[in-house]
Amino acid sequence: MDTLSILDKLQKDALHDSVLREKLLATRNEKDPLEAFCRTGRSYGYELYEMDIVTAGESFYANMCRSANGGGENSPRLAGEDDYYEMLMASLERHNSGK
Repeated sequence: MDTLSILDKLQKDALHDSVLREKLLATRNEKDPLEAFCRTGRSYGYELYEMDIVTAGESFYANMCRSANGGGENSPRLAGEDDYYEMLMASLERHNSGK
């Protein structure tokens, strides 16, 4: 399973499991939040590692750039790579705040 699929499954599970969601959100307060996030995910059986998450958005963006305009860098609609970790955490925070 690729990193994006693992993050998607983790997000869906965390939205339905308040204990998992709270543990993931609590990693924001750690000295190294991404490392703590991955460690927590692994303790629940999700094979997540920091570099896999960091490169996931970059790889997706690079693939999109290659597929646009014959592979050139002139891709105005692609403003930058996505940070899937931040998007997942924002989703969990929104869910906790009831929005």
